[in-house]
Amino acid sequence: MPIKSFKPTTPTLRYKTQTTFDDVTAKKPYKPLTKGKNRIDGRGSSGRITVRRRGRGHKRKYRIIDFKRNKTDIPGKVATIEYDPNRTVRIALINYVDGEKRYILAPRDIKPGDMIVAGESVKIAPGNAMPLKNIPLGTEIHNIEMQPGKGGQICRSAGGAAVLLAKEGKYCHIRMPSSEVRLISSRCYATIGQLSHIDHMNVKIGKAGRSRWMGRRPKVRGVVMNPVDHPHGGGEGKSSGGRHPCSPTGQPTKGYKTRKKNKPSNKYIITRRKKK
Repeated sequence: MPIKSFKPTTPTLRYKTQTTFDDVTAKKPYKPLTKGKNRIDGRGSSGRITVRRRGRGHKRKYRIIDFKRNKTDIPGKVATIEYDPNRTVRIALINYVDGEKRYILAPRDIKPGDMIVAGESVKIAPGNAMPLKNIPLGTEIHNIEMQPGKGGQICRSAGGAAVLLAKEGKYCHIRMPSSEVRLISSRCYATIGQLSHIDHMNVKIGKAGRSRWMGRRPKVRGVVMNPVDHPHGGGEGKSSGGRHPCSPTGQPTKGYKTRKKNKPSNKYIITRRKKK
């Protein structure tokens, strides 16, 4: 999928790029598989801002995605490849032979007319889903479950692919896109192949307005605020803050580890993504 650049008729278009939509075959989503979606404005249940610099953005319809892939041994045909505003990867509408329709995350090499199926022992082909214990070593996989039957939670963004490295007893060794190696139950389902829209990481937003469309608001540096608003604020003339980088509440923000030491999932991590 090529990257499209623009003729610099305005200063912002000089740097803006976007991927072409050559792979998208439908302009509108399948309405029964959509529902309303509240805008993400960074507010918690009490109505107070808990995540700064979020809000507004374009209206979106949520597409209901089949992350569980629990429709086993029933083949389906890929009807369309569609754009989803809620995620970076493309989605595929599947028409199953029993008449049901579902959305799945679209693998890289899938196209309309292809057949996909989920089950215990199915063909190793992009879009097919099966338990990790039946997948050959070295296979690229995505949409991986962390607990059997819970639905895929790992490796769901554009261009993502994990690799099945080894099988040991009840667990499989999975190398994540972050290079972390993790133990996952061999009964968990995963989908074969690398995810589509691999050029997403190469897109340049180009202008502030495009970030606003996505619901990202401007970021103001703490050193230009007043002391009442930020620990870095105040001082005569231009100041560098005078202390280690921190948030408005005083929590360190660079190099400060916030992960719990005794997290239950620690025992499943073989190799961390950040080498010591």
